[in-house]
Amino acid sequence: MRFIIVAVGRGGKGPEQALLNEYAARLRPPIEFKEVEERRSSSVDERKAREAEKLLAAVPPGARIIALDERGRSLGSVDLAHKLGGWEDNGVPATAFLIGGADGHDESLRAKADLVLALGALTWPHMLVRAMIAEQIYRARTILDGHPYHRA
Repeated sequence: MRFIIVAVGRGGKGPEQALLNEYAARLRPPIEFKEVEERRSSSVDERKAREAEKLLAAVPPGARIIALDERGRSLGSVDLAHKLGGWEDNGVPATAFLIGGADGHDESLRAKADLVLALGALTWPHMLVRAMIAEQIYRARTILDGHPYHRA
């Protein structure tokens, strides 16, 4: 299964980007990364709706969608691995993790997501979330493969 991280905004060249690249490269095929443009010139609701359209347009056909959202479900790493493994076993070609802009996801995107996932109650910088998700994708793969990376 392919994994894609789609995020609003531009990445940087700092340590978070290096960490993202490190985990993305550990898998075969590597984790794909796509960015969609962020514009702040409209109202919050208009901006969220436009970001939702762009994020969803970047998702390949047949892919499952995981929206990262503070109001989502909290899953442990093993539970996430089993969710991804189940999709893979059922022939799902790809899973896309969607990271919204500063104001979060539009309700239309949340409604289309196969899973709305929270990374806990804390607020995280968006660049760090990209790296954290890449690490969790890698961790999920190692859990499913029985590799000792994850110690539960």
